[in-house]
Amino acid sequence: MPPESNKFGGGNLETVLHPIVLVALLITIVLMTVLPRKYAVVPFLFCALLTPLGQEVYLGGVHLLVSRILVMVGCLLLFTAGLTSKDSIVAGGINSVDRAFILCILLQAFGVVYHFQQSQAILNQIGFLLDFLAAYFLLRGLIQDEADVHRAIKCFAFIAAIVAIGMVIEQLKMINIFGLLGGVRAIPEIREDKIRSQGVFQHSLLAGTFAATLIPLFFLLWKSGKAKVIASLGLLGATVMTVTSWSSTPLLAYAAGLLGIAMWPMRSRLRLVRWGIVFGMIALQLVMKAPFWFLIAHIDLTGGSSGYHRAMLVDHFLRSFGDWWLLGTRDTSTWGDDMWDVQNQFVSVGVAGGLIAFFAFIAVISRSFGRLGTARGIVAGDKEKEWQLWFLGSALFANVVGFFGVNYFDQSRVSWFTLLAIIAALTASVLQSKQIPESLATAPYLHFFRRGNERQPAQGATGSDSPDKGAGPFKSRTI
Repeated sequence: MPPESNKFGGGNLETVLHPIVLVALLITIVLMTVLPRKYAVVPFLFCALLTPLGQEVYLGGVHLLVSRILVMVGCLLLFTAGLTSKDSIVAGGINSVDRAFILCILLQAFGVVYHFQQSQAILNQIGFLLDFLAAYFLLRGLIQDEADVHRAIKCFAFIAAIVAIGMVIEQLKMINIFGLLGGVRAIPEIREDKIRSQGVFQHSLLAGTFAATLIPLFFLLWKSGKAKVIASLGLLGATVMTVTSWSSTPLLAYAAGLLGIAMWPMRSRLRLVRWGIVFGMIALQLVMKAPFWFLIAHIDLTGGSSGYHRAMLVDHFLRSFGDWWLLGTRDTSTWGDDMWDVQNQFVSVGVAGGLIAFFAFIAVISRSFGRLGTARGIVAGDKEKEWQLWFLGSALFANVVGFFGVNYFDQSRVSWFTLLAIIAALTASVLQSKQIPESLATAPYLHFFRRGNERQPAQGATGSDSPDKGAGPFKSRTI
């Protein structure tokens, strides 16, 4: 997620705001203001995800993207409501995932400002902080309990269906209907005689990966039995989006999500699988002529994959450790041909913020797996809850696979933040009700596959701040 891709303080020097988008923005702001907190996430997700990133208001040298306006309004409303509440604004309070996320984002912003040392860089990174840090905590505040989780997933289902229709039209008519609004290309890209639909997103890679990583969430909704029709609509829409993007990364992420779900019967034997993977990589490193990460170069599911570029990017990233480890680097184009195109989330974080930012990003992922694993161990025997947490782990795994081929530099990042918020919300009540120590709640991701019959921590008294169904800092209040 390259901070320099943000247009806060750069880009076009004029407002690009279609009348339809303006009306949608105003309606969304009104709805977020008057609706109860539990419903405010609905208009936010629809407007943020269905508006092309290029739709913006240029004011006083500052680019206010539609998504940034929504985030600023939402955060202001959350903060105002939080002033009159004794509870934490976010479900379960600030946890170790939140702290790792904050550190990762702040280091990236600081790294870019340090390297460029220009006023425009400061403006650029203010936009980056709004896009990532503020948006993340807005979603943490809007998603508080299981009902909020199902509501957000239902929104994703309808959004996927809408975008899928647009992407099919791209395949049939060679025109992107979202491009007619402005802010995204109107004519889709063609590679190896295949039309790569992108819908409302900035690239087909992002469109397909966004959809692919939602598949486990739609299975979660379907298995809950409360919205099977909507879940089926989401599964169909996301599958169509993945296929019509004609990109290898989304297909791999799609397969990863399904693989994660399919591993459920082996949940008590995955320790052997994990060690098998480790020893397998060591063996490959010993027998291959090139480093084992060059396996990426051999993955081509669509006939026009950039697998070799992805492998070379990882290779140069490791070989150029001295260039970026402290506070990132200003320019990666000197590493080799097309190395300016940092389409790898892990590499993108490292070159923007340095080694500590890179480890903080890894911590966000590993500690999210840790919370899921600990929570699943606590609810062992309750198949509905166990499956719910397993689906979230599968969605997280799908994102990790997607990160190797793309970085979320457009509105697709909203789905990533939403997943982290969902994980925090659904694990908070379980962990707090059992008074789980922070060290256990954030154990390494291996705990996600812990055995269900392991001894669980002793149950303690439920604290007064433990969230119950429907509870939260904004219960019975509007924002």
